[in-house]
Amino acid sequence: MKADCTASAAATVVIIDDDEAVREALEGLLDSVGLRVESFASVQQYVDGRPSIDVGCMVLDVRLPGRSGMDFQAELAKSGNSLPVIFISGHADVPMSVRAMKLGAFEFLTKPVHHQELLDSIQAAIARHRARRDQERTLVLHRARFDTLTAREREITLMVVSGLRNKQIAGDLGLSEATVKLHRGQAMRKMEARSVVDLVRIVDTLVPQAEGS
Repeated sequence: MKADCTASAAATVVIIDDDEAVREALEGLLDSVGLRVESFASVQQYVDGRPSIDVGCMVLDVRLPGRSGMDFQAELAKSGNSLPVIFISGHADVPMSVRAMKLGAFEFLTKPVHHQELLDSIQAAIARHRARRDQERTLVLHRARFDTLTAREREITLMVVSGLRNKQIAGDLGLSEATVKLHRGQAMRKMEARSVVDLVRIVDTLVPQAEGS
């Protein structure tokens, strides 16, 4: 039953369930495949001791004392929290599961949860979260590099990625082609772009941020 957890190294699974026996069983299961676990009996307990999580997912019971799992998921979505949520419930029905999925739940499983099904869902949720976090880090890096460009380098960069040639850019800006080439080369070096195609790909991740700079 041991799942491949290579892709989940350093990942954290948050468990929120008011049933201590369920929490202990899930903790043991996840620990057996090398996953770090943070376990809580209620949403408020999680909020009070909110752990710092870089990559992971949340296994959340639907019915909890205080704030329900469904209400908490809605709060997470509104706050922009990208941690994937896997619901587990012993009282699930179709409308409940549909509502959860519409609110952005990653998966909805019914108790008693099959271990392999849960592990597979957790691995997939972590993979998605890791990809999103990597994308966010890349965006921050591209943004920081773009911010090092001079006003002229930004202007020429945006014209290059729009498809204009050096001669056209030079004519539009009243510059020599040599000057355009110089600014373009400096911009590509600062952005660490190996080619114009690479530059377009990088700047595309910043639009409309780049255009508003």
